[in-house]
Amino acid sequence: MADPKTAAVGPLVGAVVQGTNSTRFLVFSSKTAELLSHHKVELTQEFPKEGWVEQDPKEILQSVYECIARTCEKLDEMNIDISNIKAVGVSNQRETTVIWDKLTGEPLYNAVVWLDLRTQTTVEDLGKKIPGNSNFVKSKTGLPLSTYFSAVKLRWMLDNVRNVQKAVEEGRALFGTIDSWLIWSLTGGVNGGVHCTDVTNASRTMLFNIHSLEWDKELCDFFEIPMDLLPNVFSSSEIYGLIKTGALEGVPISGCLGDQCAALVGQMCFQEGQAKNTYGTGCFLLCNTGRKCVFSEHGLLTTVAYKLGREKPAYYALEGSVAIAGAVIRWLRDNLGIIETSGDIEKLAKEVGTSYGCYFVPAFSGLYAPYWEPSARGILCGLTQFTNKCHIAFAALEAVCFQTREILEAMNHDCGIPLRHLQVDGGMTDNKVLMQLQADILHIPVIKPFMPETTALGAAMAAGAAEGVSIWSLEPQALSVLRMERFEPQIQATESEIRYATWKKAVMKSMGWVTSQSSESGDPSIFSSMPLGFFIVSSMVMLIGARYISGMP
Repeated sequence: MADPKTAAVGPLVGAVVQGTNSTRFLVFSSKTAELLSHHKVELTQEFPKEGWVEQDPKEILQSVYECIARTCEKLDEMNIDISNIKAVGVSNQRETTVIWDKLTGEPLYNAVVWLDLRTQTTVEDLGKKIPGNSNFVKSKTGLPLSTYFSAVKLRWMLDNVRNVQKAVEEGRALFGTIDSWLIWSLTGGVNGGVHCTDVTNASRTMLFNIHSLEWDKELCDFFEIPMDLLPNVFSSSEIYGLIKTGALEGVPISGCLGDQCAALVGQMCFQEGQAKNTYGTGCFLLCNTGRKCVFSEHGLLTTVAYKLGREKPAYYALEGSVAIAGAVIRWLRDNLGIIETSGDIEKLAKEVGTSYGCYFVPAFSGLYAPYWEPSARGILCGLTQFTNKCHIAFAALEAVCFQTREILEAMNHDCGIPLRHLQVDGGMTDNKVLMQLQADILHIPVIKPFMPETTALGAAMAAGAAEGVSIWSLEPQALSVLRMERFEPQIQATESEIRYATWKKAVMKSMGWVTSQSSESGDPSIFSSMPLGFFIVSSMVMLIGARYISGMP
């Protein structure tokens, strides 16, 4: 007879969440959406030159195997039978570009991460080829020509990496975003692995027509990308293949969503006009625009939100992207040593409760929405001799909130109906100081689920709902209601406006720091001794070293 605890659990769904800083595997009950167990592995990032950001695809893949194995061990310790796991979904950092050898299974180059800036000259050269009166790239993809997206990263590899060039010539190369690399590997790799992606990830490559939902020959010709490198495109919820090794051998992979789209699903933003903001390495605000593409006049992206079944319609979203959010906390920890753990920033910020006139613009990879300004770099301004590490910690949290306000205002203009509250998720939302700051700076309530793993939940929902699995209903009446925590504004609107106006002045000062030549070639500029082009602009004519900022003697 089955153990009663095991029997009570019912069908389970696993979710791989492959992010920029870490990989996680989480297991949910398909009946209650309860998170039962999970495991996390942190990842390394490589910075070979100024503005370059890379990761090892094999390390990423190994981290997935490790997370699955450790989570299954934890379930076993809880006396939960892992044979209850009936499906697995995949959610991933988007745009990050991998190219590998389909005969050996070996990556042909490191993954070029979405934050990477090496392709700025490539972008400028391509921009000259677009007719001034007809931006067919944006009209087909919903995206501006930018270093952010996969096509220019792949173009750089084809132009600069001999291993890649040779493999393409010999018909051995496969391209994909992280989801494609993982699904191909998990479903057999060189032994019949499935080379695929879903519509949400495909829509971030700049090679995908978001209207026809197909790879676009005109776009591929424009970027000079051979179409035989590209994965097959499926919906976000269908069986792609079976896992071929490890504890979950034989379990179908049946859900796939780019991380921000997975969070939109996990927050259950299925109605037109619903929006969520995810606080991770970057910050991403998505608003469901229903079955129609809405094109922004204020610097936002148009993207595919989800397509939850082969025969189901595609839904679209407007998106505002901030490059640096949680990454600024990691930078303060790893580069300046102001904090020892990411959690320390909340304690420091709480000590002072103010930035004391200090403003931090963390434009380490230029500015994304609504500016799309690659020449910007990080600045810290308004310093005095009174400024200490607590004020800088507070300013770093405020920077995340100010950037969110910028994209929220752009979204309100484009949608025509201001958001009355903001649904939030992501690892940073555990920081109560940040959440209160966000409510104050937006001057609307911020609503956070007590279970913050909505990205994983969205991937699990898509996997469990897939035809042939059908253990998770997406009907409105069947969806579990997430318990929420609410943060109300606690400052006057006038104070919020004054602080926001000062932030905008700081943003203007961050622009125009670098040329495309220095960012693409990696040649040192006169400022190159400072990590990631970070510059300190003080209201006083003085330079304050990292030891002073850290409060060290």
